[in-house]
Formats: sequence, C-alpha cells, structure tokens
Amino acid sequence: MPTVDFEGTTVECAEGTILRDALLAAGETPHNGRAQQLNCRGHGTCGTCAVELAAPDENEGAPAVNDLTDRERRRLSFPPHSPDSGLRLACQTRVYGDLVVTKHGGFWGQHVSEE
Repeated sequence: MPTVDFEGTTVECAEGTILRDALLAAGETPHNGRAQQLNCRGHGTCGTCAVELAAPDENEGAPAVNDLTDRERRRLSFPPHSPDSGLRLACQTRVYGDLVVTKHGGFWGQHVSEE
C-alpha cells in the first residue's frame, strides 16, 4: 500500500488512488486558502490543486504516478501555471508508489520559486 508524505502527515492509500481523494480522505487538502471552497472538485479544470511530487528517496528517481493526462497538460499550460514548473494536479494524479508531496504558496500553488 503506497504512502504519501504531505506536510508532516503520512497518508496510506490503495494503489491507483487519485492523490486529491487520498489527501481529502485523510483530512488534508491540496488547496490553499479560499481554493478549498473555490475549486473544480477534481475535474482538472481550475488548477488549484497543483503540487510538487518527489520520490521519498532522491536516489529512487521519478515518483510512481501516472503520466500527465491530456486535461492536466492543458491546464498546466495555461497561466498562472507553466508547463516547465514540474507541478502536477492532485486531482489527475494516480498514486502507484510512495510519494512526497509539497504544496507551494499562491492561490493555485504556483509559487514554486518563492519557497
């Protein structure tokens, strides 16, 4: 069963679970501030659940998740996001292995370089 490390909390979920669903079920949220109420509820259209993903050990390579969906790629190509940011949408990401998830600042979680 994969584990997700998120802001000091470890969440277990079934393999293939949508990251947003796993976080919400554990009482956590991939949204900042007002985005907790003002979001698309997992349809991949608002971009407020953007997060940074990493493998738990830097030597393990890429995190074990699905490839970008077309919907996710389109949303992350539209401001305030950038396709080069490396962020993923929690609502479009399926968890297949252990992850470390970082939520950055900003309404959409887009302030990666300001951390």
